[in-house]
Amino acid sequence: MIFEQLKPQIEAIVSNTEATVDARLLSICELLEKNIAYYNWVGFYFRNGTKHELHLGPYVGAPTDHTVIPFGKGICGQVAVSNQNFVVPDVTAQSNYIACSITVKAEIVVPIFVNNENIGQIDIDSNTIDPFTTQDERFLEFVCKKVAKIL
Repeated sequence: MIFEQLKPQIEAIVSNTEATVDARLLSICELLEKNIAYYNWVGFYFRNGTKHELHLGPYVGAPTDHTVIPFGKGICGQVAVSNQNFVVPDVTAQSNYIACSITVKAEIVVPIFVNNENIGQIDIDSNTIDPFTTQDERFLEFVCKKVAKIL
């Protein structure tokens, strides 16, 4: 399974203290987008201090206008409020979805916790309908736990 093969690479990226945090986050995005065929946009959003909004961090994929997302808006904004993973098999079925690209068919967002506080998330868009499984969720939870250690 590709996820098991990627775990040591994630750990190597995270433990590379010679790279900046943003460089390591970008490397994770690149690794996931390159190695998982249905991961077409991979990025991180982070809480903006005490404001109830998320700011776009490192990402790979098509440029997005959504660099600031209010809590509660879109899938990312909902995860900022719910503190739960959110898997969207078909974005056209979501009334609170923020369209980034007409090619996006599905999305998965997994929160990142530091000291039990939701401080950000990994956001993945797919151009394939319903590609995400519970294995994607478990793997991305692993990624988020590793990322939390460097934030």
